[in-house]
Amino acid sequence: MPELTLYGRTSCPYCVKVLRFMQRRNITIPLKDTTDPENREELIRIGGKGQVPCLVIDGKALYESMDIIAWLDQNMA
Repeated sequence: MPELTLYGRTSCPYCVKVLRFMQRRNITIPLKDTTDPENREELIRIGGKGQVPCLVIDGKALYESMDIIAWLDQNMA
């Protein structure tokens, strides 16, 4: 099982899209809110940008809500 962390904000509609998918599939992943400056800086160190949502998979950043949902669908079923 890979180490996963989801970076996002509740005010981001694309983040909400990913979170709703996770809720429907009963997927639980640690979430780091990027409204916290420390979490945002951590995301930038990992992926090079502060774009959310971002799923970090074993230390590698995956951006774009549909790409994250596709990865979750394939790997967390």
